[in-house]
Amino acid sequence: MLTVTSFTFSPIQENTYVVHNEKGECCIIDPGCYFGNERNELKEYIQTSGLTPKYLLNTHCHLDHVFGNKFIHDTWGLTLHIHEKEKPLLEQAPAFGMSWGLPFDNYKGDLIFLREGDTIPLGNDAFQVLFTPGHSPGHIAFYCQAQQFVLGGDVLFLESIGRTDLPGGNFDTLIASIRNQLFVLPDETVVYPGHGPQTTIGYEKKHNPFLNG
Repeated sequence: MLTVTSFTFSPIQENTYVVHNEKGECCIIDPGCYFGNERNELKEYIQTSGLTPKYLLNTHCHLDHVFGNKFIHDTWGLTLHIHEKEKPLLEQAPAFGMSWGLPFDNYKGDLIFLREGDTIPLGNDAFQVLFTPGHSPGHIAFYCQAQQFVLGGDVLFLESIGRTDLPGGNFDTLIASIRNQLFVLPDETVVYPGHGPQTTIGYEKKHNPFLNG
């Protein structure tokens, strides 16, 4: 049984997720902790909950989702997992940070590349990797079929979708990703997005103005 805990970090208000099982094993998805107090909050939660981090995962590598990668690596020794097509964005993230007035120390360690259909085990539970480009070239999502939830990054939001005006974005590709990768999931599937409140696949099928035309 997996438990999903969310934190909203940085001036960009990005959702960072910690997902843990009953044994205390956890994965950290899109650590957006930018300020020292945010890093402390995340670390304190993990330590006081008795969790053991096993994975560092990025849905994609826009700067607001990678602020905390180096901190996670330095604290728990985890290797970053991304899609190979996100590597250029990861490398460019500090330059974007400077342009946004948000300088930060980037992760520069080894990379483990994830591909569509890969399985990430966490004890007796598992995530399936979905390939969901459009917001960025190598965007992926993490789907737990047994509990019907998906950690969707910046693809699908409550009554909205990810922006496609950033480098590597493509509107038609994003819409295809939502229809072919997310809307085929059960309607009850909970979507934990990279920004804003959670939603469900069924709700978005009925109410998302970008997908009801």
